[in-house]
Amino acid sequence: MSGKCPVMHGGNTSTGTSNKDWWPEGINLDILHQHDRKTNPMDPDFNYREEVKKLDVQALKNDLRQLMVDSQAWWPADWGSYVGMFARVAWHSAGSYRLADGRGGGGTGNQRFAPLNSWPDNVNTDKGRRLLWPIKKKYGNKISWADLMVLSGTIAYEVAGLKTYGFAFGREDIWHPEKDIYWGDEKEWLAPSDERYADVEKPDTMENPLAAVQMGLIYVNPEGVNGQPDPQKTAEQVRETFARMAMNDEETAALTAGGHTIGKCHGNGEAENLSAEPEAADVEYQGIGWMNTQGRGIGRDTVVSGIEGAWTKNPTQWDMGWFDMLFNHEWELKKSPAGAWQWEPVDIAEEDMPVDVEDPSIRRMPIMTDADMAMKVDPVYNEICRKFMDDPEYFSETFAKAWFKLTHRDLGPKARYIGPDVPADDLIWQDPIPAGSIAYCEEVVKQKIAESGLSIGEMVSTAWDSARTYRGSDMRGGANGARIRLAPQKTWPGNEPERLAKVLDVYERISAETGASIADVIVLGGSVGIERAAKAAGHDVHVPFLKGRGDATDEMTDAASFAPLEPLADGFRNWQKQDYVVKPEEMLLDRAQLMGLTGPEMTVLIGGMRVLGTNHGGTRHGVFTDREGQLTNDFFVNLTDMGNTWKPAGNNVYEIRDRETDAVKWTASRVDLVFGSNSLLRSYAEVYAQDDNEEKFVNDFVAAWTKVMNADRFDVA
Repeated sequence: MSGKCPVMHGGNTSTGTSNKDWWPEGINLDILHQHDRKTNPMDPDFNYREEVKKLDVQALKNDLRQLMVDSQAWWPADWGSYVGMFARVAWHSAGSYRLADGRGGGGTGNQRFAPLNSWPDNVNTDKGRRLLWPIKKKYGNKISWADLMVLSGTIAYEVAGLKTYGFAFGREDIWHPEKDIYWGDEKEWLAPSDERYADVEKPDTMENPLAAVQMGLIYVNPEGVNGQPDPQKTAEQVRETFARMAMNDEETAALTAGGHTIGKCHGNGEAENLSAEPEAADVEYQGIGWMNTQGRGIGRDTVVSGIEGAWTKNPTQWDMGWFDMLFNHEWELKKSPAGAWQWEPVDIAEEDMPVDVEDPSIRRMPIMTDADMAMKVDPVYNEICRKFMDDPEYFSETFAKAWFKLTHRDLGPKARYIGPDVPADDLIWQDPIPAGSIAYCEEVVKQKIAESGLSIGEMVSTAWDSARTYRGSDMRGGANGARIRLAPQKTWPGNEPERLAKVLDVYERISAETGASIADVIVLGGSVGIERAAKAAGHDVHVPFLKGRGDATDEMTDAASFAPLEPLADGFRNWQKQDYVVKPEEMLLDRAQLMGLTGPEMTVLIGGMRVLGTNHGGTRHGVFTDREGQLTNDFFVNLTDMGNTWKPAGNNVYEIRDRETDAVKWTASRVDLVFGSNSLLRSYAEVYAQDDNEEKFVNDFVAAWTKVMNADRFDVA
């Protein structure tokens, strides 16, 4: 019986109860330390961005073109072509991107892992990845899964006959699923949309930063809002959903039409006969999910969305067939063999119907989803579609550009693009920045800043506010471009517009006098402030600096797409725009993660920013020092001093009192005190509070600061 003992090992080897289950209100510092080096099987010196430059791109593209028409018996291609399959693999890889926080998208190869590999909307993308495996195996380290999946969709459209806009390599794979992406609170797949809307009748009330209407979907429910067909209501959800993925109405209509020009829906069977999704499938399935356990389950008998049929007469060709089908027929609601709502033509000639995927002698009824019908019913989408119908070349060009945007939005600025097919154009959604001058004397600029009369707090805060917009999720924002001086950033409350205008007026004069870009002057101003503060504390340091930032213009800036980058809270400057349901320390953690900071980096920056006097509006919360303006470790020394007590004194306000006299010494926010209350953060705080670590504190602060200032310098990476 001892061999059957349920307690036969001490390792926590399954995903059952965790620390988070015991203390669900705790903050999740794991999001700062995901993708640790230990999870990565590649050698420490492996550099994918250098390796992919060795790739024989033409040979890879030729192999992908061959794959498109090389039907495999274990998962046969519809009509002998996989173009629909790989368009979907790429689309569903890139389509999880959302503009609000830049998370999601195809830039990391995350479709290989749960939850995405097992989303209901991603049924059978696992088959696509297995079809790609021989190619991935062949080219190995020279092509990432992330690049390969997105490229496969682009090649699929080329094989179908589309002149694509281009392609860029450079997406680096991750080796476990992201821990920072919030996909929603629902506890079941495809839970009703109402759970993520304040009012499902008002699409703009969807919870931020979500973009898909239901848990497990990429966009909208193809059967209609909550599975109830109503094309106009669906149109309203489509518009909001695609806007949250950075697409306008014309791009949305083009992607809908072009996405459904090739391939088909699959629903010729019963969903209950399918095996579990990949993440829940037992070992004999080898990571393959949704296999039919009662019949063939392949070819014409495949089940995916539950909707059954092709949209066009020629589903493997790039043509205007989607428009011809949708606008030249009347449509009525029907149920698919799997029981899903779909639209079918009221009357159609047999010769206008697509043929069966396996037997060309059989004709099948075409279909439209509720999202397709939305393009006909909604007056705005209808007008756009008719414009496309009048000019097929314009439609193809618009789709090609929209597809490029869809599949490259989260790759970052053009400086990160690699490969022979990178388009020459600078597109506004790429946040273009002109090259900045390096032909100026750094020390001259610093001297002029030092003599300008600006305070340490003003210099450091302005540099921080300029750089803190950077988010590693989609590599947008940051100090390069000096967009802090442009709309909408110059009026953001978090940037203290009055103080910002004062500082920028000084920096613009210095820029004109020295030839340095305003962007460089802003960052150098932060360096001047930090070096002065460190010297006052007895430390002679030099803040590393990279010349060459450029100054963007209004014409180079898509102001609307920059609006989501506005900070609603910045714990580093002890500020919140208003009270939120989310705790201040959670908002700090979210910003730190987007900026690419580790736990220790976040901690040291907080401690340094407090003593430098950078609090928003000059508040005194967390300024645990009598030496403000000196770069000391006083914040940590006094936070960890048991000679103090900590007492609530209002909404997000605490008093630090002398334990013996009860006299108030300082005030604090939750963000300040979490570095003493959270066990992990306290361990970092204690390091910086030690008597022998004053110099380490200063050096670590400078290193973390430099990392933030240079986070968006892809032009010199």
